[in-house]
Amino acid sequence: MAANGPVIDLRDRGTDADDARVRALEDLGVLDTGPEERFDRVTRLAQHLFGVASASVNLLDKDRQYIKSSHGVRLLDGPRAEAICDHTIRSPDTLVIEDVAADERFATQPFLTGQPRIRFYAGHPLEAPGGHRIGTLCLTDDQPRRFGPREQAMLRELAGWVQNELTRSAELEQAAEVQRRLLPRRSPEIPGYDVAGACLPSRGVGGDFLDWYCTPDDQLTVTLGDVMGKGMAAAIIMATVRAALRSTARSPGPAAAVADAAATLQNDLEETGTLVTLCHARLSPRDGLLRYTDAGHGLVLLVRADGSVRRPTGGGFPLGVSADERWPEGRVLMRAGDVVVAFSDGLLDLHDGTLAALDRIVEVVRTCRSAQDVVDRLTDMTRGVGLLDDDVTVLAIRRSA
Repeated sequence: MAANGPVIDLRDRGTDADDARVRALEDLGVLDTGPEERFDRVTRLAQHLFGVASASVNLLDKDRQYIKSSHGVRLLDGPRAEAICDHTIRSPDTLVIEDVAADERFATQPFLTGQPRIRFYAGHPLEAPGGHRIGTLCLTDDQPRRFGPREQAMLRELAGWVQNELTRSAELEQAAEVQRRLLPRRSPEIPGYDVAGACLPSRGVGGDFLDWYCTPDDQLTVTLGDVMGKGMAAAIIMATVRAALRSTARSPGPAAAVADAAATLQNDLEETGTLVTLCHARLSPRDGLLRYTDAGHGLVLLVRADGSVRRPTGGGFPLGVSADERWPEGRVLMRAGDVVVAFSDGLLDLHDGTLAALDRIVEVVRTCRSAQDVVDRLTDMTRGVGLLDDDVTVLAIRRSA
């Protein structure tokens, strides 16, 4: 047996230090999330590079070892107490056991006689951004083997790649928290109306956005937008578009607001090659007049109390297409029982991805008695889908009196 670094006795798993380590792992948001190519590519490379039976990324929570990624012989999750990786995370150094059968710590473990059988082990600890050791990149084989300083250096380098991805997970979670805080925290209180919305990103962060606020003249301003693309880049553009539209609160109407925001954003959108579709509207609560401007979005429905449906048309191009674009302003008069619902195309993708799905959406809206009910029923369509292919955002306004 050869071991690089001290052998440290198992410590009490109920200590505050281990609880903090488990919290650091949970904060990464990678437990029980299934395979991810960013980790799989490292384990594939490691298994081929070292010629071992298996290479894996293992994460250790309070009582379990979770196999985040593996290549080669299939490994299964198991009790933390039976995992060699539980020894690895006790030290910052690489742990190498050239013949597991000769190590008295593991003489009675089932992996020596069961399947898959482990006779060789090499693992390097992985750290969360705060320095807690939360898992390993490890190699296993069914035969004893030598593993010298050169091989250990290569394993440490590959572990560094995995750790960078874990750090990126933490950064994405922080970005997701910022994005969640940019969404409306509560529905506006407007006598005679109820307003609701929800935004479900397909990843930790997304390019859809939803916003509402009251203007100085007591009109309700609402926006639903969809930035081309997904992930962090789309989220950055989303926050920029939201800020630009917020700055237009004193514009005379939605068409002027969209034009002002587009002029502010044009250079940024051109430089990044990004397009943004959106619907921007203002509601006068006193008379129910809803003025709106559509910039290439087109996914807005007015469902009347009598069941009839109007789909506003006549919008312009998305933001980012042309600096000279001018967007028209449409108007609808909301009466008691009418519902205006806007949504992103991710909702269509839950069906066949075509406009034929609008009929199903209309059926749902007709059976609802509040804006929140509309949003809940439409977002419930995402249940059972698993990982969303696109962000799903829904906004509903209902006039009750």
